[in-house]
Amino acid sequence: MAESRIGEAVCALLISGGYAEYAVADEALCLPVPKPLSLLEAAGLPETYFTVYDNVFTRGRLRAGETILIHGGSSGIGSTAIQLAKQAGATVYATAGSPEKCDFCRSLGADEAIDYRAQDFLAEVKRLTDGRGVNVILDMVGGPYIQRNIAALAVEGRLVQIAFLQGPKAELDLTAMMIRRLTLTGSTLRPRSVALKAEIAARLREEIWPLLEAGTVKPIIHATFPLEQARQGHALMESSAHLGKIMLTVGG
Repeated sequence: MAESRIGEAVCALLISGGYAEYAVADEALCLPVPKPLSLLEAAGLPETYFTVYDNVFTRGRLRAGETILIHGGSSGIGSTAIQLAKQAGATVYATAGSPEKCDFCRSLGADEAIDYRAQDFLAEVKRLTDGRGVNVILDMVGGPYIQRNIAALAVEGRLVQIAFLQGPKAELDLTAMMIRRLTLTGSTLRPRSVALKAEIAARLREEIWPLLEAGTVKPIIHATFPLEQARQGHALMESSAHLGKIMLTVGG
């Protein structure tokens, strides 16, 4: 690391996981801790912000004036995507699993939140867009959502897949993909080279870090657990009762 940066507090994207008191990170994947944030809050940035930025803006090509549907809006990824998409000038719709979670999504800037347990998100998207559909969908559910996501896309729409909580397989009718010229894409960070990840880091520092410095966007932390209670943290995450991120702490 350059001498001028020695001693600087940073947050970093790690090669593979970060459940440790000490970890080594490539300098190119280290970003300064934004001034308004604590070290704990900054630790909640890299994995989530790298993922959201690359998938929503690079692969999804979201632009000001467009519409986006974010599934799992109350999650760590979802809460970040809502804030960044709104700051980019998009109209933001989100799905969540309860009225409380829908209120949480709206508090972060979602123009509308759809309770997927009580409402059909496809019908709601069509209603909200006067039948046009949305320009971008960020999805981590997969499975039975895939065909419905395709149906919810507007002409030239982009479906961006980042996980498969309900499985990676589905029987699809891709006629709509051809008729409406849709793009089906997705990505994951871990297999990429350091050079490719460094490109994302550079864009984050230029475009997103000023928003964090200004306090315009921020990580939302629901709960913290000491490292030795990581299992309890996972249990909370699997219960889907959280709003935002779940963090592990070390020391003190």
